[in-house]
Amino acid sequence: MSRVKRGNVRTKKRRGVLARTKGFKWRRKNVYKIAKDAARHADARSYIGRKQKKRTMRQLWNIKINAASRKDGISYSKFMHALNQKGVKLDRKILADIAENNPEIFKKIVTKLKD
Repeated sequence: MSRVKRGNVRTKKRRGVLARTKGFKWRRKNVYKIAKDAARHADARSYIGRKQKKRTMRQLWNIKINAASRKDGISYSKFMHALNQKGVKLDRKILADIAENNPEIFKKIVTKLKD
């Protein structure tokens, strides 16, 4: 069997792992054996974080829509139900943006739905 010396491959692999753990504390940033494990855990947590970000943004949009609709005298659930009944195709992200930045337009939407 022939001998495998690896050459630059090992160095590049280690350098890549240590680059990914730049900014970590203690030996997690500069000891390959520990940095490799830290990088793997960081990847797993970042994957989870990307999923959680979507959840929290949707919750925030719901809170903004609820606050604006209650200000105009209708609950969130009744507001969303009226939107679906009238066939309005505005998603929560757009509604939250309108509620926050253009309250007069949001008020017009609510009055149209109440009629």
